[in-house]
Amino acid sequence: MTSTATPPPSPAGAPPVPPGGGGPEHEPPVWLRRLRGFGYAPAAPAADVRTRLVPPYARPSVQLWTALGIGEAGREKWQRAMAWAGPLLVALVAGVLRFTHLGSPKAVIFDETYYAKDAWATIRQGYEASWPKDVDKSILANPDAVPLPTDPGYVVHPPVGKWVIGLGEWMFGFDPFGWRFMTALLGTLSVLMLCRIGRRLLRSTFLGCLAGALLAVDGLHLVMSRTALLDLVLMFFVLAAFGALVVDRDRARARLAAALPVDEEGRARPDAGVAETLRLGWRPYRLLAGVCLGLAFGTKWNGLVVLAFFGVLTVLWDAAARRTAGAGAPYAAMLRRDALPGFLSTVPVAIAVYLTSWLGWILSPDDGRGGYFRDWAAKSDQNSSLSFLPEWLRSLWHYETEVYKFHVGLTSGHTYQSNPWSWLVLGRPVSYFYESPSPGTDGCPATEAGKCAREVLALGTPLLWWTGCFALLYVLWRWLFRRDWRAGAIACALAAGLLPWFNYQERTIFYFYAVVFVPYLCLAVAMMIGALLGPAGSSERRRALGAIGAGVLVLLIIWNFIYFWPIYTGQTLPMDSWRGRMWLDTWI
Repeated sequence: MTSTATPPPSPAGAPPVPPGGGGPEHEPPVWLRRLRGFGYAPAAPAADVRTRLVPPYARPSVQLWTALGIGEAGREKWQRAMAWAGPLLVALVAGVLRFTHLGSPKAVIFDETYYAKDAWATIRQGYEASWPKDVDKSILANPDAVPLPTDPGYVVHPPVGKWVIGLGEWMFGFDPFGWRFMTALLGTLSVLMLCRIGRRLLRSTFLGCLAGALLAVDGLHLVMSRTALLDLVLMFFVLAAFGALVVDRDRARARLAAALPVDEEGRARPDAGVAETLRLGWRPYRLLAGVCLGLAFGTKWNGLVVLAFFGVLTVLWDAAARRTAGAGAPYAAMLRRDALPGFLSTVPVAIAVYLTSWLGWILSPDDGRGGYFRDWAAKSDQNSSLSFLPEWLRSLWHYETEVYKFHVGLTSGHTYQSNPWSWLVLGRPVSYFYESPSPGTDGCPATEAGKCAREVLALGTPLLWWTGCFALLYVLWRWLFRRDWRAGAIACALAAGLLPWFNYQERTIFYFYAVVFVPYLCLAVAMMIGALLGPAGSSERRRALGAIGAGVLVLLIIWNFIYFWPIYTGQTLPMDSWRGRMWLDTWI
């Protein structure tokens, strides 16, 4: 007769403890163990389904605890502490790198000329303004003396990113430090999030912290964290949504695991009735993902593509969970129980958040003194068949259609445009800022025979990205041939940030758009390094060789980041030193 007793609860934040593992009370009977002396090996007990639904986290070896002098009683406390202490330490390092001399160069670099001013107008009056030409120098000299324009400005991106950048300007002023503060903060927080996401995804605090550390020393992520552009804000909200969905996956599978019946040996068994009929109840993290995806969509429209990718991913996760729990028709069960709640907690929520982000524009006057096109319905759409809709909604729809036409028709050439085929191999980075100081000025040594170079180059850390190309192949192999859901999740998120751009081969696009998928490239490298270290049960020699190889690779990536640090942060270099860092002709 099958028992329905549930296992004892696990400590907070820990996965369920397999009822059949670890304790002497679950050893085979004495008479069965004695048969081993006659060459009979009893079959290993069947795996507990709960460990398949919610796998345990990796634990350091006993040798490591012994070397550190930590007894058995203190091991759990140390593991719980390191689950947060490790990510916080990595984030602290990332923050120092991003906030050091954040206001340098004291200039309006690259597209800051649009977003810094749009953010200032948005935070002051709720919508963007039309700024006079050549106002940047006046802003840098004395921002308080520059009046806010009254005419609305035509912009081609939604307002969330500008609200975020404007928050930093509201706190610290209309200057380079102010308009870069929030991107530096979000860049730092994204490193912390990736550490925690990687820990949960890969079930290893070490590998999670490694993924975050790789993000901390990526040049593209660093430059974007120190520049007031929208793409870093988009990356942050996409990563937050991904993390929320990973947490939701764990919590949903834990509920399934807790509902499964257990046998007389205390092991959970698959059960078709439970797997196909159980309602998973309130799922707040999926709702949080919907909010984050709405904020991503409200920063740049490619957030909508990410919403579609992640929507497919999460329903596939639900079907896989029900199959593991014993469902005979997992996809049918998912469609009956999970699809509609999943849709309602993401898509309508994201759309509602997107519309809410336009509130400043919506509440502006519709008599020509408000946001751009705010008065369109009142002036040009009075006899429309859609006149039953609010005027602000019709005006916003018209605005959005005009913006869409602009985006698909943007084919004018640019010096730093690139094709997405070249992004992973760093074919054409973007120069945000460049000066040639004369000897004896602006940090250029007086002994130099010619001018120096001072540049901010949006370039990923080369060794990290080129390693990432191999890691991507490894992830695809793990997903396609080993059915590893972790590899599939990484591949899906990376594809959401990269693949849509291949539809716009004629459009003017840039390499720095790739910052959206940098976190998942770091996760792929961390997963590959985990495989390099060796699976559990590997010999000491195998572990040692793997650790040496992984350590050398990580140290080379860090060295590479340090080497390129001057051209990430706009430091003055002798011309020969600058040329030495231009490894490819296309970087100039």
